[in-house]
Amino acid sequence: MARAPLLQLSGISLTFGGNPLFDGLDLTVQPGDRVALVGRNGSGKSTLMKIMAGLVEADQGLRTVPPGVSVGYMEQDPDLSAYATLGDYAASGLPADESYKVDVVAEGLKFRPDTPVSSASGGERRRAALAKLMAEAPELMLLDEPTNHLDIQAIQWLERELSETRTAFVLISHDRAFLRALTRATLWVDRGEVRRREQGFEGFEEWREQIWAEEDDARHKLERKIKHEAKWAVEGISARRKRNMGRVRALQDLRAQRAAMIRRQGTAALDLDSGPTSGKKVIEAKGLTKAYGDKQIIRDFDLRVLRGDRVAFVGPNGIGKTTLLKMLIGQETPDAGTVTLGTNLQIAVFDQTRARLDPEASLWENLTGDPLMAVSGASDQVMVRGTPKHVVGYLKDFLFSELQARAVVKSLSGGEKARLLLAKLMAQESNLLILDEPTNDLDVETLDLLQDILGEYDGTVLLVSHDRDFIDRVATTTIAMEGEGRATVYAGGWSDYQSQRPVDAPAPKVAAPKPAAAARPDPAPKKADGLSFTERKRLDELPNVIERLEHEIAKLGELLATPDLFTKEPLKFRKASDMLAERQQALATAEEEWLELEEKAG
Repeated sequence: MARAPLLQLSGISLTFGGNPLFDGLDLTVQPGDRVALVGRNGSGKSTLMKIMAGLVEADQGLRTVPPGVSVGYMEQDPDLSAYATLGDYAASGLPADESYKVDVVAEGLKFRPDTPVSSASGGERRRAALAKLMAEAPELMLLDEPTNHLDIQAIQWLERELSETRTAFVLISHDRAFLRALTRATLWVDRGEVRRREQGFEGFEEWREQIWAEEDDARHKLERKIKHEAKWAVEGISARRKRNMGRVRALQDLRAQRAAMIRRQGTAALDLDSGPTSGKKVIEAKGLTKAYGDKQIIRDFDLRVLRGDRVAFVGPNGIGKTTLLKMLIGQETPDAGTVTLGTNLQIAVFDQTRARLDPEASLWENLTGDPLMAVSGASDQVMVRGTPKHVVGYLKDFLFSELQARAVVKSLSGGEKARLLLAKLMAQESNLLILDEPTNDLDVETLDLLQDILGEYDGTVLLVSHDRDFIDRVATTTIAMEGEGRATVYAGGWSDYQSQRPVDAPAPKVAAPKPAAAARPDPAPKKADGLSFTERKRLDELPNVIERLEHEIAKLGELLATPDLFTKEPLKFRKASDMLAERQQALATAEEEWLELEEKAG
């Protein structure tokens, strides 16, 4: 028997600023759906998700959610003013006896629930919003850029949690590796139309290009037909006016059809000028050591960067990637060791904090008021790689309209702010690029273009990113920062680092290690054996599943050991006991499965 959909949108129409964003949209989300919601920045993805969440009311149409079905939405900028700590906010939708679920999720997402709201960063607030949603576990989760501000370890934890859940979810993300791993269907928002494909994000680009090619072919045929009919109208209509008025009306209809075709938005005109050539040796670091109190950032680290290298720095948030980056370019002094910069360097920096953007000033003022871009005596010109250019024309290169030029920066979306920062960066001549989290909020098309121009850039690139796919596509060297001052240099990108990293290498960590867990199997090395592909994949996954279950069992054990819990909160005690028994059974099953597969492999 077919199950009722969790959510249904029927005939949805919405207009912003006189322009229709959606018109007559129909959409259904079924139980068990794992959907990627994709589209260009500004295409309406987040607005559509808010309609699905019931936070934005459409001009026309109907949103239907069956009685008893809960829909959860991860807020991008949650209002935490009524809460003292991030944990208070994350647990606000839970019964009092289930607040421990926030602690379990917070461990995976790496945020401290006791962090005061008043001192929390934007990234910590977003992690709290994600923790709130994960702990509440609704029947349908709506996730808008959940991986922003997460490090790779937290992204992988979230990826495992979502891969194992039975909850349906719709997911907006720029992280292609994340989308490929999790999704089974794709919703593509393109010029007010939403297309659905019953396959995950893998292959989306090929599907998109095929549809665009079909559009181009149809437009080309229509243009030829209009040209033919227009020629007939000029040359033959006077002699056959009465009996051919239908053909004239058909020509008018063809022209109206052409006018109704919505042209695809072009790509941003990203371009980099490497300027003068730097020396062959760009950076040489010897014996770098840096600590803040008891926290060791780096110890006795050596590195040589040559012209043309693309070096990626990876590791958990807070481990010191940005600090190491600043030491390598001379912006921060090491406690010990030396850094020698090469000759003729021109450095351009993309800062993850977006400190070069004034949120209260307009886009126009942000460009013309930048000392690196200002043109003396001209309030409407900016200097772009040594050549004056009108500020509006330059903004249009980055897909901003003339109206947006006078809008304040704080009104922009995250992706638009990232594009504006790229506009500032790319106006400079440089031969050493410092990119600190450049991929946050960018759409897939802009990421593709950024990757292409970095491939053609003659200079050197130092990159901090948590986007595994982007690192794979760009980096020639990966430096893994693993905590306690350890940093190891690997050839290639993220996948190369994973394949080269020793199986028994310590897991990257920022603070003190977790309580010791019982001995568990190491990930099985890949080898020729009697396992199928699915079995081999499952064997590789099981150690992580076992580790997660052991950690949850330890947390529940700590909760149940609380004095007087049984007498003061019997309901909480009973639920925690049930969860403990469930996870102990799951652990036993996972360990037995691992033993069977390992025996078969051996």
